[in-house]
Amino acid sequence: MKFFVDTADTAEIRDLAATGLLDGVTTNPSLIHKSGRQFLEVVKEICGIVDGPVSAEVVALDHETMMKEAEILRKIADNVCIKVPLTIDGLKTCKALTSDGTQVNVTLCFSANQALLAAKAGATFISPFVGRHDDNGFDGMQLIDDIRLIYDNYAFDTEILVASVRHSIHVLEAAKIGADVMTAPPAVIKSLFNHVLTEKGIAAFMADWAKTGQTIG
Repeated sequence: MKFFVDTADTAEIRDLAATGLLDGVTTNPSLIHKSGRQFLEVVKEICGIVDGPVSAEVVALDHETMMKEAEILRKIADNVCIKVPLTIDGLKTCKALTSDGTQVNVTLCFSANQALLAAKAGATFISPFVGRHDDNGFDGMQLIDDIRLIYDNYAFDTEILVASVRHSIHVLEAAKIGADVMTAPPAVIKSLFNHVLTEKGIAAFMADWAKTGQTIG
């Protein structure tokens, strides 16, 4: 499963990229607002940090303006992936862009039927929001399972990009189902390293090493 980080914090992106775990980045208007920086400037910097897809979201709601915004965004770098909402105009834009060789991430997916429409429109990625789905009384991981079944039934090339990931269990369940990608905030990705037995093991090894009185180098 590919790991994307969901942030516009370039320091966090650099830190995670150094681990070799990072396959891409997703951003959205809320994350850009939180960064306090200019949108195009941030996207350009991120594209220079990672080689994989960097999702940059259009903010227009009509197809014609979406295409104009996408034209600006995809000129930033070759690894820009245009993010569009799961609406009729969004899917029109998706079809036009992917037909022209541009990667497209269709976002705000909350049903398997929506995911089916995005795949038929040629989406590179579909982003079902599992955390928000859970918040509203639905089973976010069942949604991923349903999409996986449908995509496998028809051999769709669209990759399932699990979004709105809140904790490590979301990551584990997405991997078990066979999602292609997950995107999570830096804190969630870093939490995957944590285990009490790892911490206890390191503490024990360090204590025993100190008793030897030795150094390396």
